[in-house]
Amino acid sequence: MKTSPRAQSATSLPQAPGDDAGSRFAKYMVMMGIRVACFAAMALVTPYGWYTFVFAAGAIFLPYLAVVVANVGQDAKVPEAVNPERMIEAAPTTPAAPAAEAPTVIRIAETPRLEQPRDDRS
Repeated sequence: MKTSPRAQSATSLPQAPGDDAGSRFAKYMVMMGIRVACFAAMALVTPYGWYTFVFAAGAIFLPYLAVVVANVGQDAKVPEAVNPERMIEAAPTTPAAPAAEAPTVIRIAETPRLEQPRDDRS
């Protein structure tokens, strides 16, 4: 699993699996609709001629193409990561002058215990 120190931009994320499946289903259904139209045109358009063979080829080969197109998911395209940071660099700033007063130092020292602890168990 690859990890990145920066957050990924929302514009470079791949399509959601549900949306991907929906778009592939829509492509499949459109191609199957064209196949049905080709089959109907092949049977109903008279006089028969060279275009009848074009309609027949559409009715025969479109199911295969529809399945191939429907099975090609979003994985075929690798999205480019977009840098989420600003692209304009800020002007260099001068470092602030150190404060003149000394910092407060707190020291903690422990002293030894003066009396022995009582043992109430005996």
